[in-house]
Amino acid sequence: MGAPQIKQLRRAYGFDEVAIVPGDITVNPEQAATELSIGDHVFAIPVLASAMDAVVGPAFAVALHGHGGLAVMNMEGVQARYEDPEAVLQELASAPQEKATAALQKVYSAPLREELVAKRVAEVKKQGATCAVSFTPAMTKRLAPAAVEAGADIVVVQSTVTTARHISKSYRGLVFAELVEMVKVPVVVGNCVTTGAALELMDTGIHGLLVGVGPGAACTTREVVGVGVPQVTATVDCAAARDEHYRRTGRYVPVITDGGIRTGGDLCKAMVAGADGVMLGTPFAQTKEAPGRGFNWGMATPHPELPRGTRIKVGTSGTLQQLLFGPTSRTDGTQNLIGALRVCMGMCGALSIGELHKAEMVIAPAIRTEGKIFQMLGQS
Repeated sequence: MGAPQIKQLRRAYGFDEVAIVPGDITVNPEQAATELSIGDHVFAIPVLASAMDAVVGPAFAVALHGHGGLAVMNMEGVQARYEDPEAVLQELASAPQEKATAALQKVYSAPLREELVAKRVAEVKKQGATCAVSFTPAMTKRLAPAAVEAGADIVVVQSTVTTARHISKSYRGLVFAELVEMVKVPVVVGNCVTTGAALELMDTGIHGLLVGVGPGAACTTREVVGVGVPQVTATVDCAAARDEHYRRTGRYVPVITDGGIRTGGDLCKAMVAGADGVMLGTPFAQTKEAPGRGFNWGMATPHPELPRGTRIKVGTSGTLQQLLFGPTSRTDGTQNLIGALRVCMGMCGALSIGELHKAEMVIAPAIRTEGKIFQMLGQS
């Protein structure tokens, strides 16, 4: 009898398990450039708001645009199902916790209306803001053309796990190369966590890749189906695909780490791991400008058969200005995220996000073991 074949497991790392090593030189944080490019669009800060109904509506998209970021509007949510989404959002926020998922399932059972997709896009464009819209792969071919015709600048195709090769019973599924050619605007695709899948997606001609399966505060994918990869490892692996794609083609596809980022330190670690930008959900849901009224829930939460998320009460902790740029008196890193990024870049001697990718990262012990126990107790 031969030796048994044993499945090999490799160690993967999340934000709390790594630390950034300072550089041999330092720079003035104010000199650090934080731009993110997606296609021909350049954003002053490398931050996107998640396509969650509790995070992004037309007014929030306009507000984040004013701060230099990009909000992605969920065009399969309440904005595209109801003429008056604010009343529906109030109903969802008011539902008792034990009935929240059932309320979400009921609300999201209403049909999608193509005319409302165009209407929401027009509301954003009327204010002069860049408009990004999100669809699942199943609905993209039906709704994306209407959104682009109404003025959408960027199309995001997003599901829990997205690959370039999907097997289904449909005659012809979504082909990303054909979508890129059809819509004529930048296409961002997600979510992905492996080098091979990332490289195949980039080879289709997409303009950005979302990285992350399972890390979000409102996501229960890891608990429900057991699938996911910690964000630092997922970002490192997908950034390797980006670099290989650039080496082969000369075309740079930005990697955007999506989910699990709570603090400025998390954001900085995502960048050092190789991200060009980050997508935030719950931190934005905690702002006064968010439509969720102190709650957040994911796109998979209202699934009619297998919900993979939950409505969470996140509260309201400040404004968009405070979250992104301060000023703040909080010492836990949950506000002034861009200020934290600039300071990190200064400590690492990085004048750009690309230079920050070159910073060293080490596997680090849990923060409780490094003399921080009284800080941790103070936050509990």
